[in-house]
Amino acid sequence: MVTASVASATSAGGLAGASVQVRAVSHAFGDAGQALPVLDDVTFDVPAGETVALLGPSGCGKSTLLRLIAGLSAPQAGRIGVDLVRVVGPDPSRLLVFQDPLLLPWRTVEANVAYGLEARKIGDGQERVRQALRMVGLAAFAAAYPHELSGGMAQRAAFARVLVNHPRVLLLDEPFGKLDSLTRMTMQEELLALARRHAFTTILVTHDVEEALLLATRVLVFSPRPARIILDVDNGLPFPRLRDDPAFIARRREILIALGHGEEFAR
Repeated sequence: MVTASVASATSAGGLAGASVQVRAVSHAFGDAGQALPVLDDVTFDVPAGETVALLGPSGCGKSTLLRLIAGLSAPQAGRIGVDLVRVVGPDPSRLLVFQDPLLLPWRTVEANVAYGLEARKIGDGQERVRQALRMVGLAAFAAAYPHELSGGMAQRAAFARVLVNHPRVLLLDEPFGKLDSLTRMTMQEELLALARRHAFTTILVTHDVEEALLLATRVLVFSPRPARIILDVDNGLPFPRLRDDPAFIARRREILIALGHGEEFAR
């Protein structure tokens, strides 16, 4: 559950979104003679505070693009910037949340959340950790160990571990892909509440068209590898968004057809 303490975090510092610029990015894996192209001349902007979803076939390069934006790798061609400053490496203002929580099993929830702050010697680290746990509804489980958590709770802890760093850009690589449907819906609602209250910038990789339309203000649809943008959907539907809204259904149909599904699947 997202609590009222979220609303005060922006004024307390951090968590204000940054703009992202992706310019003519191409990337391949392997040696020059046997290179496997994964991204082909990808260009888009994400205004500060917006949520953009990346959709496309498995293996087309969406996760690779997230890693490039995070600064974990450098694009072989093109440029990636944050607030018009070139990305040249990792930075705690741009952080990834993966499909697996990747919690350290020998650490408590509180210690897992604090892990990223320890090397940085943050002066208000303990208060940041407490605030992050309140934000994701895990304050009562600070002393618990990962094996004592449900799948949804473990993923909340993974979000807290990122939020404690006050990121400006949140990069989500199918963060709800392994959750059951009910927990997934709850986590989607909580992510939406966090993103709207903090106005941090979010880039979400997902294979779920409805998830993209429920959460994102814009949906970019990618082709099979090497990925290029084949559809750019402006998703200005008001919140709360309803799956049976005719405008929602129309956008879903447009995206499914772009992904190569026939009319029978797009209805």
